[in-house]
Amino acid sequence: MDLSAVRATSEDRRIRVAVDAMGGDHGPEEVVPGALGYAAEHPGDDVILVGDTDRIRHLAGPALPAPNVSIVHASEVVGMDEHPALALREKKDASILVATGLVQRGDADAVVTAGHTGAGYAAAILRLGRLPGVDRPALAVQMITDSGPFVLLDIGANPDSNGENLYQYAEMGALFAQKVLGVPRPRVALLSIGEEKGKGDTRIVEATELLDQSDLDFVGNVEGKDLVHHMADVVVCDAVVGNVVIKFFEGLSSFIFDLVRTEFRRPPRGPLAYALMRPGLDRIRDVFDYERFGGSPLLGVKGTVIITHGRARRRMVGFAVGVGAAAARARIPDLIAETFRGEPTRLADAAAAAAAAGSPIDQVTGGPMRAGDTREGVVSEIER
Repeated sequence: MDLSAVRATSEDRRIRVAVDAMGGDHGPEEVVPGALGYAAEHPGDDVILVGDTDRIRHLAGPALPAPNVSIVHASEVVGMDEHPALALREKKDASILVATGLVQRGDADAVVTAGHTGAGYAAAILRLGRLPGVDRPALAVQMITDSGPFVLLDIGANPDSNGENLYQYAEMGALFAQKVLGVPRPRVALLSIGEEKGKGDTRIVEATELLDQSDLDFVGNVEGKDLVHHMADVVVCDAVVGNVVIKFFEGLSSFIFDLVRTEFRRPPRGPLAYALMRPGLDRIRDVFDYERFGGSPLLGVKGTVIITHGRARRRMVGFAVGVGAAAARARIPDLIAETFRGEPTRLADAAAAAAAAGSPIDQVTGGPMRAGDTREGVVSEIER
């Protein structure tokens, strides 16, 4: 996110951010300089680099020692091509597990990783756990529009969400938009196949009924074509839809800029046209600068977890550390916990009803297991 847009909070406290220094496509060669850059620009916060100590010190060079930077050693790494459950089960000293463990013990306020999304999610569930009342955590991301960013969730955590899950995503996304982005009363919408309220599959209908009864500023449905026009501050969808949306946006923007670049290279008028249009093109490039938004907060777990892009370079890593610090300073997990304070009773009632009917119980959520739900198997596989 653009750190200049972060609103002041009621408590300007020092934040400790644990950074998985080994994660990501580019590894510590980009993560370490990015985290150190944030530390240098924000001496009021502490950065904890988690990973191979010798390699981190070598890459840091003269930047270390620094008064607000420390290193916690981790001897193992979860590769981007590894199965997250198997890797975390076998690699107890993996950097993502060690970094998340710092938050669990209260030695850090947030964890940031550019590593395997599945490993980051699983580590958060195992080390931190879900907040009481949250059925399924969700990954949120800030999306570019013609008048500032909006929050889109879920973008990859749960591909089997039901209507109540979408409702919970809306509550969590609204809190993030309000407390971190500074939107006083976020407008909430469901992403669906039509703009008519309630139009969509069963979960859209269920979520619409719940949102209509809530205190949120629910504006109904938005379609894919409307996303760039900022018709809502929080847009909610299933993880499959959300992941397709963000990757289509990434691919389309790259495609357009590649076309423009090719045209401006065509002689003889291309270079001259570029010289004339460069100021405007620079402004457009700034609008599409997704690196400023840093990373995706995993909302609904007992701690601040930021999962940034696997391809993140040092600049984006620095912004991701800033997102983690801002979310921790705003106490987003505490606010979500307050919002869902009555949910454990509802889940317990649902679990009791499921047990009476002979249905299996989800060992992660505590509620009834849904058809096709394999996530609890993944977590139990790690715990063995």
